[in-house]
Amino acid sequence: MSTHTSEHHHGTAILKEIAVDYCPEVCHHKPEADEIHITFDHRGGARWRSHHRFQYGTCGGRIKCPGGNTSGLNFNIYLSSLEGDKSQDEIDFEFLGKDKFSVQTNFYTVGCGNREQMHELGFDYSEDFHEYLIKWGPQTIEWLVDGKLIRKEERKPDEAWPEKPMFLYSSVWDASYIDEGRWTGKYEGCDAPYICSYRDVRVPVENIVTEEK
Repeated sequence: MSTHTSEHHHGTAILKEIAVDYCPEVCHHKPEADEIHITFDHRGGARWRSHHRFQYGTCGGRIKCPGGNTSGLNFNIYLSSLEGDKSQDEIDFEFLGKDKFSVQTNFYTVGCGNREQMHELGFDYSEDFHEYLIKWGPQTIEWLVDGKLIRKEERKPDEAWPEKPMFLYSSVWDASYIDEGRWTGKYEGCDAPYICSYRDVRVPVENIVTEEK
């Protein structure tokens, strides 16, 4: 892993190894170029994650979301204590295929979310790479886009808070069945294959939970 001295990258390093939870044939990792690519087509999408969990720190990377008519799809980068666990802690960036100019943020504690917020980006997220970072601490969570703070949550007394060690995840999937398509839109697929690309994905190497793999 190579380190970086940027203000927002302190204590992080480039993620050099990933695990692919499903459909590895559509997830391509190029560690020599610090790139990851997920293709969504008739085979579906994929989900990759870090090998280790982390407890607090900065995670994220530069992402170029798919172009064309992406209605129905969800692309994301997020932290989760365990995907599929109904009592998970989680912190999200989610891109909704029906709207290329916004991003949704959210966080969960012990499986409870409902803290969604939408943020205007001021650009088309499919036209170029932009950096999306989550800075997670015991008292604050910050979401940054290209170094600009778009949301900050501060822990309140007696409030549940994401504390479990978490993997860094990302996936591309068809979410059009949720809320009858109102969340991400109806999937049409007329511009498949869709490719979501990631560069310089960073994780907080100083905060690896070594007993968890």
